[in-house]
Amino acid sequence: MVYGKSCHFPLEMEYKAYWALKFLNFDEAASREQRRLQLLELEGMRSTTYESSKLYKERVKKYHDKKLLKKDFQPGQQVLLFNSKLKLFPRKLKSKWSGPFTIKKVRPYGAVELCDPHSNDPDRTWVVNGLRLKQYHGGAMERLNTILHFKTE
Repeated sequence: MVYGKSCHFPLEMEYKAYWALKFLNFDEAASREQRRLQLLELEGMRSTTYESSKLYKERVKKYHDKKLLKKDFQPGQQVLLFNSKLKLFPRKLKSKWSGPFTIKKVRPYGAVELCDPHSNDPDRTWVVNGLRLKQYHGGAMERLNTILHFKTE
């Protein structure tokens, strides 16, 4: 149907189309073998891609694991504590690290007990996650105290 009307192709065009169809399907065994080779080639490409992806992931994992630092803390060591509460009140020039604090005790699974050497009460300690700490190498550190005044009515 062409534009709503039935149309017949000339006999010569029908013959050429029939001849091309017959030529393509002439040798069924050869076309079957060619199709099998194409499928094998596709499977080989898939497995090569899978292997290269696996190798890439292994290399990236090894690179990132190399960048990780093992943190071993000892009692009496000076450390800085990451202050995550500053995210609520962002200040451009305020340090996210507070301290230095002294390690009183290292607990299993990365927990660390800290004490403040500058406080009046030497028995006042608290436990933090060791991932929030980094080693303090010395030097002057400005201790900032933030006082928030809330208006009460």
